Amino acid sequence: MAYGLILGSFYNVVGLRVPEGKSIVAPRSSCPKCGHQLTAFELIPVLSYVFQKGKCRQCKVGISPVYPLFELLTGVLFAGAFFLIGWDFELVIALTLISLFMIITVSDLAYMIIPDKVLIVFAIIFAALRIYQPLTPWWDSLIGATAGFVLLLLIAFASKGGMGGGDIKLFALIGFAVGFKTMLLAFFFSTFFGAFFGIIGLITGMVKRKQAIPFGPFIAIGTLVAYFFGERIIDWYLNFLLTV
Repeated sequence: MAYGLILGSFYNVVGLRVPEGKSIVAPRSSCPKCGHQLTAFELIPVLSYVFQKGKCRQCKVGISPVYPLFELLTGVLFAGAFFLIGWDFELVIALTLISLFMIITVSDLAYMIIPDKVLIVFAIIFAALRIYQPLTPWWDSLIGATAGFVLLLLIAFASKGGMGGGDIKLFALIGFAVGFKTMLLAFFFSTFFGAFFGIIGLITGMVKRKQAIPFGPFIAIGTLVAYFFGERIIDWYLNFLLTV
């Protein structure tokens, strides 16, 4: 979990800087209000936010709770992946998926963008990982990538731009990483979560009609549910049908 907390802090930086074309290495993180460069003590994941009571030590302006929440979420997801998978190479795939989703979620929420640079880097990583440990059969990655791309592209055409290019490329990458069947299940869950929270947003007034909302976070949730629990959910559903 500690690794997840540390990397979660880094993923926040990547997700916020890459869409703006900024370096993820320099300059050091600073307060967006007063420009105060954060010290090592102020960069401790989650704890720094708690110790400083959610405020900049220099100007006392409130710090967005999004930072510690994403750090904590990354840590929890990393720990959960280890609990579900254990010491297996597939754990590397799972942690890479989580890392990708944390970055694109930050970017999509902040800018409504899923950066191509991030997708390219992770495409290279997944290619290397699936060469080392391919899916069974190995060409399932190719079918998954093709199907993911075509499916989202068709939806984009049918909805006349309702689906962004970043979402299309992201699903192609997901299909390559997890294969055809899991990709389809990920699409189902992503759509379900998107519709569910969209309806809640309309009811509560947080979302207006025809207002564009980022789909990346729902893709992240849907894919992780499909990846970790897909087979169990399908088995439960089939058993349910048999007992009805």
